[in-house]
Amino acid sequence: MIDNYKHKGLRKKLAETVRQKGIKDEAILEAIAKIPRHFFMDSSFLEFAYQDKPFPIGSGQTISQPYTVAFQTELMEIKKGDKVLEVGTGSGYQACVLAELRAKVFSIERQKKLYQRTKEFLPKIGYRSIKVFYGDGYKGLPAYQPFDKIIITAGAPHVPEDLLKQLKIGGIMIIPEGKGGVQVMRKITKISETEIESENHGTFRFVPLLENKADD
Repeated sequence: MIDNYKHKGLRKKLAETVRQKGIKDEAILEAIAKIPRHFFMDSSFLEFAYQDKPFPIGSGQTISQPYTVAFQTELMEIKKGDKVLEVGTGSGYQACVLAELRAKVFSIERQKKLYQRTKEFLPKIGYRSIKVFYGDGYKGLPAYQPFDKIIITAGAPHVPEDLLKQLKIGGIMIIPEGKGGVQVMRKITKISETEIESENHGTFRFVPLLENKADD
């Protein structure tokens, strides 16, 4: 895998595009300028790697648009050492952005092929601290709870109750919620075991969050 001056220049440009769309967190912009996004895609699609667009990665999934990754990450208000659950590992790009912000990342993927590929791939490009699991995102990772932050990277028809239980008091969950092709980006803060606060942050389009493991 080659990462040259041209790639680095394209990444800087991409980070600037994301900044112009309203992202203010410098650490997130630095992460986008640093992470070689073309490593996450087939080499024949190199020309698309540094466009601010999502792109198919197989198994019906996409690598998210960099702006969307940055937007969700900024809403989470990540602090160094935060224990973060990511639901929907996909390519692993979002997990790497979180790792660059010094979060402790636990990521769960229901597609076995994607899980195996990403679990092997992330250490190869230097992200050894990210823990990747094969499982049902709706159920989360109860053995590792509670989490400071939870991010869902697929469109959920409702907020999964199991995930709310795994969020610590004062923790933040970012979830694109809605049935059909468009979701509302919700920022949920857990006030107590029985009370949450919810803010809406615009509409987005995500692949659907599906239940259970997929064995193919």
